[in-house]
Amino acid sequence: MIFSSLYAKMMQWAIHPHAERYLAVVSMFESIFLPIPTAFMVAPMAIAKPDKAIRIALIATIMSVLGGIVGYYLGYFVADDLVVPLIKAVGYWDKYLIAQHWFNEWGFWAVVVAGFSPIPFKLFTLSAGAMSMAILPFIIAAFIGRGLQFFLVALLMAWAGPKLEPTVRKYIEWLGWLSVAAIVAVIYFHT
Repeated sequence: MIFSSLYAKMMQWAIHPHAERYLAVVSMFESIFLPIPTAFMVAPMAIAKPDKAIRIALIATIMSVLGGIVGYYLGYFVADDLVVPLIKAVGYWDKYLIAQHWFNEWGFWAVVVAGFSPIPFKLFTLSAGAMSMAILPFIIAAFIGRGLQFFLVALLMAWAGPKLEPTVRKYIEWLGWLSVAAIVAVIYFHT
């Protein structure tokens, strides 16, 4: 049972004594290059320790924005030489072009929406730098977008998670395979 063992491992990591440090590292590097969404750590940590939900969301937000600043400067200084070839190599080029289009259309609000949505935030951090968006509005937009996402996930999981956790555990295999099917469907119909 693939998803049951993954779920059990995630819940173990959520209560690990160094869980907050791991969250800080994942949050920072997810904004630059990691493919693992930070919310996947925030949710089980808030379920495991609902009394620390605000702290968990704050750590994720601050470190994600710091990582976003690093991504911004990578985009600003080495977009053509390093970032663009890397984005093409990992298959994110079309999404990167969409991110740039959003900047041309909405600027500040593109970063807010990207920070809150499941769209890879790293594409917007790199795009913001590559397109020379002013740094202060970028930081403010990143704090708003990332903060909304992580506080919403953490507080929702702290409130409903402990009540739903036994049900999730019981049906995790079905939920996992349903998620895989949904992702495949989105990819199929998107291309």
